[in-house]
Amino acid sequence: MNSIRLNVTSTESNQRLDKYISENAECLTRTAAARLIEAGNCTVNGVVQKAKNYLLKSGDEVAVEKPEAVPLDIIPEELAVEIVHEDEDLLVVNKPRGMVVHPAHGNHSGTLVNFLMHHCGDSLSGINGEIRPGIVHRLDKNTSGLLLIAKNDFAHNGLSAQLKNRDVKREYRAVVSGVVKQNGRIDVSIGRHKIKRKEMCAGGVNPREAATNYEIIKHFEGASYMKIRLETGRTHQIRVHFAYIGHPVLGDDVYGNGKPKWLGGQCLHAIKVGFTHPRNAQYMEFESELPDYFVKLLGQLRGLSN
Repeated sequence: MNSIRLNVTSTESNQRLDKYISENAECLTRTAAARLIEAGNCTVNGVVQKAKNYLLKSGDEVAVEKPEAVPLDIIPEELAVEIVHEDEDLLVVNKPRGMVVHPAHGNHSGTLVNFLMHHCGDSLSGINGEIRPGIVHRLDKNTSGLLLIAKNDFAHNGLSAQLKNRDVKREYRAVVSGVVKQNGRIDVSIGRHKIKRKEMCAGGVNPREAATNYEIIKHFEGASYMKIRLETGRTHQIRVHFAYIGHPVLGDDVYGNGKPKWLGGQCLHAIKVGFTHPRNAQYMEFESELPDYFVKLLGQLRGLSN
């Protein structure tokens, strides 16, 4: 256990316990602090306090016991993943199409996490007592492109805070069905589908705010090549939003008609990511080339339009 001991000052009086801990204990987000409190790992004046909304008073002594990180039961694997940037705190990787990010039922190997466990070894985030690759944000299995990976708690918390504050630049390229008439913004909440539990939809169960900006790059016969910028990062956001406005992503077999079938999934690529490095406060931006499947589709569409 790692012990964190804090003393509440007069200016910090009347703060919620989880908020106070996250603001005063290095490398603990508010969510992580809340979990430790609810697990009984926090005391106030020597008494276990499990209420995350407990209001502190001036002079209170707060102690937090952070469990030692234990490794995940995941087999490290040497896989073909392009590393665009790496330093002591983070990586930017170019995830290939068809690769799942996290191991799950039916996908225990060949995932991005299996690769990271091999590449990073012991240099991984240990938030909430579990050594894990710091997956800061995710991409769907059949979405290719750039992903941010945190190698330690400091970087993970810093990058997650930027995502929450919408300070991370995330730009995509997509080919969607139909001719999109003008540039725009989709501001429609996204929640879990009431019947199809693995799918998301506009509205739905427990909807969360979601906003997507888009610009037209080029029109083709029956399709549009789009530049997309995310404000939020909900599950399947781009795919759900474009299906909602009647222009599903080409190849999407969940929210569209899956055509053309040879694509084997949506034509969607995370082409650019920009962020402020949590260690030195330097802004960094990376861009990847369009993958082969994307280039092939654009070539076919240009031929049809000529």
